[in-house]
Amino acid sequence: MRYADFNKSERTKQYIIEKVAPIFNRKGYAGTSLSDLTAATGLTKGSIYGNFKNKDEVALSAFEHNFEFIVRNLILNIKSANTTVGKLLAYPTTYRKIYKTVLANGGCPILNTSADADDLHKGMHASVLKGIAQWKAGLMTIIEKGKARDEIKAETDARRVAEIIISLVEGGFAMAKTTGEESFIRNALDEVERVIGSIAQT
Repeated sequence: MRYADFNKSERTKQYIIEKVAPIFNRKGYAGTSLSDLTAATGLTKGSIYGNFKNKDEVALSAFEHNFEFIVRNLILNIKSANTTVGKLLAYPTTYRKIYKTVLANGGCPILNTSADADDLHKGMHASVLKGIAQWKAGLMTIIEKGKARDEIKAETDARRVAEIIISLVEGGFAMAKTTGEESFIRNALDEVERVIGSIAQT
């Protein structure tokens, strides 16, 4: 659905989410105050909580918005690839295109939210775990289909490779965010490409 197709209430809710999502990602759940939300949106507390039950619901919606940005870009590149290797390479390709935006918005939402919400917000933590599980399952499915098509080496451990790719991406983002050096994520993506090349059937 296009933004213009939302009714007034839905547009207001979407506006709030888009404005506060980068703040929650940068400052975390505990570090984001009500004054941060009102300053970012230009709305009153009553207007914000007239659209959301509480801060928890705003934070969860913000995480889902940040995560959806990454997923949407990934899906576009995966669907446009015709081979298994091409679909796997869609991951580093996508991250190379969007990593500056991701870092500008505070870093990878999965990494940020997992660290922030483990003890503070069980609902958000569950959403993070669901996102990681979907990411891992998606990679494993591509790899297993590739093995069936003889495009990926038969001995490839899909679970292991998926976990390595996820760890490289998340580690690269973590170090790039911490140090301010983008070379960490670029080098991590180089290694992801090497891993994918090593399992490709020659």
